[in-house]
Amino acid sequence: MNTHSTCAVTAEQLEHFKQACKARELRVTPQRIEIFKTVAQSKEHPDAERVFEIVRKTMPNVSLDTVYRTLSSLEALGLVFRVGFSSKARFDADLDEHYHFVCTHCGEVFDVVPASGEQLSIPPEVQHLGRVQKVNLQFSGLCRRCQENKKDL
Repeated sequence: MNTHSTCAVTAEQLEHFKQACKARELRVTPQRIEIFKTVAQSKEHPDAERVFEIVRKTMPNVSLDTVYRTLSSLEALGLVFRVGFSSKARFDADLDEHYHFVCTHCGEVFDVVPASGEQLSIPPEVQHLGRVQKVNLQFSGLCRRCQENKKDL
């Protein structure tokens, strides 16, 4: 089960963030940095409202609109991506190769890290369509908690 756990944002991640902003002529503002760090530090794949709650603790004047717009711009920069199937977008800043399991009942999102050396096979039909730059694979089903709580699902 995902709880709010965090990991440190590395200097390399912050530098990559700053360079991506500068390349698109976006100012590196304290709000952008804090919103990026909040998503990058989280293992819970937070939605915009959760990012807002966390950022407001250190930046009480930040607006929910700023959070939504910033997440959208970070997604356009390739610094975060949307995860899940629900109408409420959740975000992930972990750009290392991994997949997601999304519970269709509670909406939780879990990271699935491929075994060392394991690579997803790209079907030939996809390769004929163009060059694959990124794979975003999501599995869906019932998480263990929902299975145990709802044996009849």
